[in-house]
Amino acid sequence: MTLQEADPETRETVRVEAIVTESLPNAIYRVKLEDGRCVTAHVSKELRMHLVRVLPGEKVIVHLSRFDLKRGRIVRKV
Repeated sequence: MTLQEADPETRETVRVEAIVTESLPNAIYRVKLEDGRCVTAHVSKELRMHLVRVLPGEKVIVHLSRFDLKRGRIVRKV
């Protein structure tokens, strides 16, 4: 079974709420997680397709890979 066929709850990502603290070049953002850590995150393809803007100070949901907890993907605004 490939990753796309797998159940969404069993995929290897960690879902965390965060606050955008800084906007960096090339649609990359620095976000502060609930536990106080800062990570870099990029906007997901779905948000980019619908031209959703992400501004510093906004609450977002970030998916973190279990393999690299310093990088993430912004998948939704809260």
